[in-house]
Amino acid sequence: MSTLSPQPKFTDKQGQYLAFIHAYALVNGRPPAEADMERFFGVTPPSVHRMIVELEERGFIRRLPRQPRSIEVILDPSELPRLLPQPIKSSVQSTRGSPEALVTWFCRRR
Repeated sequence: MSTLSPQPKFTDKQGQYLAFIHAYALVNGRPPAEADMERFFGVTPPSVHRMIVELEERGFIRRLPRQPRSIEVILDPSELPRLLPQPIKSSVQSTRGSPEALVTWFCRRR
């Protein structure tokens, strides 16, 4: 009988988006906007929107139609991976690199 741990239900990239949504909501008391995810991950608006739609279709999040900042992670927080620093892209102004930088970035957004 094998004692292997079960495989995660989501990809590494999906896990990072889920961890970001969860962390952002904890720090700010409200879910992130798609623009917040664009800045953190250094991706385009269509890329973030596609990921949000995919996470919703797979049942990892729920959101209210036409309601901004309504994303809610449905998974238990213990199932989420640790949010990792994202590589800095030269075309995106960034404060990424450490958990402390993430908190600083969140606090400046208020």
